[in-house]
Amino acid sequence: MQILKDSELRYRRLFEAAQDGILILDAETGMIEDVNPYLINMLGYSYAEFIKKKIWELRSFQDIEASQDAFKILQENEYIRYEDLPLKAKDGRLVQVEFISNVYWAGDEKVIQCNIRNITERRRSESALQVSEARYRRLFEAAQDGILILDAKTGMIEDVNPYLINMLGYSREEFIKKKLWEVGAFRDIEASKDAFEALQANEYIRYDDLPLKAKDGRLIPVEFVSNVYFEGDEKVIQCNIRDITARKHAEESIHLQSTALNAAASAIMITDRDGTIEWINLAFTTLTGYTSEEAVGRNPRDLIRSGKQDQAYYKQLWDTILAGEVWHSELINRRKDGSLSIEEETITPLKNASGKISHFIAFKQDIAERKQAEARIQRQLEHLTALSAIDRVIAANFDLKLSLSEILAHVTKELGVDAADILILNPDSNMLEYGSALGFRTKAVRKAEVRLGESYAGRVALERQLVQIPDLRNEPENPLLTSHLAGEGFACYYGVPLITKGQVKGVLEVFNRIALAPDGEWLDFLDTLAGQTAIALENSTLFESLQRSNVELSLAYDATIEGWSRALDLRDKETEGHTQRVTAMTVKLARAFGFSKAELVQVRWGALLHDIGKMGVPDGILLKPGPLTEEEWVVMKNHPTFAYEMLSPIRYLRLALDIPNSHHEKWDGSGYPHGLKGTQIPLVARIFAVVDVWDALSSDRPYRSAWAEEKVREHILASSGTHFDPQVVDLFMQIPK
Repeated sequence: MQILKDSELRYRRLFEAAQDGILILDAETGMIEDVNPYLINMLGYSYAEFIKKKIWELRSFQDIEASQDAFKILQENEYIRYEDLPLKAKDGRLVQVEFISNVYWAGDEKVIQCNIRNITERRRSESALQVSEARYRRLFEAAQDGILILDAKTGMIEDVNPYLINMLGYSREEFIKKKLWEVGAFRDIEASKDAFEALQANEYIRYDDLPLKAKDGRLIPVEFVSNVYFEGDEKVIQCNIRDITARKHAEESIHLQSTALNAAASAIMITDRDGTIEWINLAFTTLTGYTSEEAVGRNPRDLIRSGKQDQAYYKQLWDTILAGEVWHSELINRRKDGSLSIEEETITPLKNASGKISHFIAFKQDIAERKQAEARIQRQLEHLTALSAIDRVIAANFDLKLSLSEILAHVTKELGVDAADILILNPDSNMLEYGSALGFRTKAVRKAEVRLGESYAGRVALERQLVQIPDLRNEPENPLLTSHLAGEGFACYYGVPLITKGQVKGVLEVFNRIALAPDGEWLDFLDTLAGQTAIALENSTLFESLQRSNVELSLAYDATIEGWSRALDLRDKETEGHTQRVTAMTVKLARAFGFSKAELVQVRWGALLHDIGKMGVPDGILLKPGPLTEEEWVVMKNHPTFAYEMLSPIRYLRLALDIPNSHHEKWDGSGYPHGLKGTQIPLVARIFAVVDVWDALSSDRPYRSAWAEEKVREHILASSGTHFDPQVVDLFMQIPK
């Protein structure tokens, strides 16, 4: 009996403490005989509301299949199970339960035990897990990176997402249940058994740039990252595979752009919106002397501002670029060593993806050489204009006094001297007498009478050559300084003879009150002015020989033009002698075309000056030993336009402009600068084009030997109708070379 009591006590304790609901029913009637506290608490009914009621009479079971029919089935089968049954608690809540009923014997009595387990939390967890799994699956399927799931023990591929299938071109079947190294894309990489073992040991592996082979043979660079993690109790490996083709192309493009910018001849500087330097190229260092380490992070105003531009200039600059417009100007900056540089600068705003200005890029180049060349060209043009003006004066009147005054005005202006005079030789007394003067403080010079061989002017006339005294302070005993020039304060003297037809007509003297350092061009122009002055003297006394005087003037023009031509040849030694040869041949061919003598003079001048426009091309481009860049060719191709702008203001050269301006035009219209075609190109330019190419190909150059004459002929004939006028080619081939 005691054993039975003990057993009953143990059962009761289990019944009372159970964490599942328990109902004991009469197997015959379905009457509830007992209910444990857990079920009372779960559903909220009292013990009395359970006891001595049939199970289907409880409100919790009224809406379920636990009806009398179900009870009969239970009686027959002695077992029933519901895996997910909603029971209604007294407060109306639905409680999800797992419901299991069994029939068993308690002594002689047949009873039913219903075990009722609250599965609400489990269902909630399962639902959350399903949602999480669905989200993961959506991410897995829609991911824009390739994903592989591997068995961590075997390396067998368990899953693959669509992106990787599309990327590599293999089907899902070609991936699944194969080991990683068995897939064709991975056979030639380090993802071998050894690498897989390293992954197993370290639980992480990464390749920043790994080439995978697609099914069609393409190599696709990828970023490959593998991690080991747990799915429940199962250890798996996830491989994330990102196609970095576009990124590599972008990186290569950025590298190419950076390399190109760094190799550019122009200095380039990139700043942020506030002007702080973020990047410079090597040309910037060459131009300014500042290295990247010294410049980046600083503002240009602290590095290179010279103070030569005022605040208004910089305000206008900033107003322009902050408005999104391009700024272009010339300015003076200061190098690291303190020297000044003349620069041409273009600043362009750079906008970000939202359209707002984020940076500025500045292109800068040293234009000192160009400025010097422009100054030289301007001086030469001024000299030509002065010669032309003097020519008009001489041709338009025979008033010697007026002519000499005009000449002296040009002498002082073009040579930049303080004073000048003209002394005329009296052939009867052999004395140099006052003719005209300009710039003197006193009138003493008007009384000048100088015997040949005496004083400076006398030496000039007697020796028939330039006399220059760079420092008059070293000549204190000279009577000229103590008489006619007393009180003038002159520091230097230059005198040239005025000679026509082999006869000395007088002396042109120039004076300056500070020392000069004249170059060859200055002295040559002084000599040219002296020649024109001599012509003016001759013109005033020998009216009947006016034509001869004009010829001499023309020779002076010709000499000046030839001088320019020789100067250009000296500048570009690769073409030295080219101008003289093509000039002679062009005149010869033009004569064969029936040009008049007057026209041939213009042809000669045009040929001599055909490349005068190259004076405007910087030495760095004109004399560059290697091939020109596209930007440099643009500058080089401007030389015909430069020639036109230089020569068109000079009246007597206007008829000679066709060759300098049009000799690079081509018969088929593919030439420059205007793209003229056929007979739109002046005949003289068509003639010169053939001669120019003939001489260029027939002459030795540093980079090649001269072509054989037959080869040059073949080239000229082959270019007839495209480069050259066929009519010009035909006649050119007939004349002896």
